[in-house]
Amino acid sequence: MNAELCKKALEKVGNPHVLINLVSRRVRQLNSGAGGLSRPLVANATHLGAADIALREIIEERMGWEMPELVELVRPTAKKRKKH
Repeated sequence: MNAELCKKALEKVGNPHVLINLVSRRVRQLNSGAGGLSRPLVANATHLGAADIALREIIEERMGWEMPELVELVRPTAKKRKKH
């Protein structure tokens, strides 16, 4: 993988763990040979590896993703019971 492409893609994504998951999923798609999903979405990808193609797709915004919103977890409180 090209280090410069990694830096640029990380600027777009913002989270290195998400970037790793995006690239690995796209590399599997590119290597699977399954129709339209296995074709590169960028031009001039003939001499690039699958990981570099995935990074260029992220940089050129050819691939979309959504970051989940952070939700604060709260412990449920016990309900008060009626006295008989």
